[in-house]
Amino acid sequence: MTTSKKNSKYFQAIRRFHRTLAPIMLLPLLLTAITGSVYQIVDLAGKGDASDWLLNLHKGHFGALNLEVIYPFLNALGLVILIFTGISMWLHLRRTSKKQPTQA
Repeated sequence: MTTSKKNSKYFQAIRRFHRTLAPIMLLPLLLTAITGSVYQIVDLAGKGDASDWLLNLHKGHFGALNLEVIYPFLNALGLVILIFTGISMWLHLRRTSKKQPTQA
């Protein structure tokens, strides 16, 4: 198998993994970003004690389901993987676009 075929298969696998993981990570990352931002605004307004439920959501405590221990780790791991695969795809596309001759 040639190197370009190996690279193509590798690129396709990374792309497939990124495409699968991105929708899964969308909700937790949005929830963390939104609840963290809103809690910070509420806390700056001096009403932080009244919105402890918002901080609990931010940390991963969803009522009876308490993921506080693992939720931040999974968020960080998913984000790092998405960053790695995204940068990898971006670099691959940059390399392949430089190799292709431009048509006039």
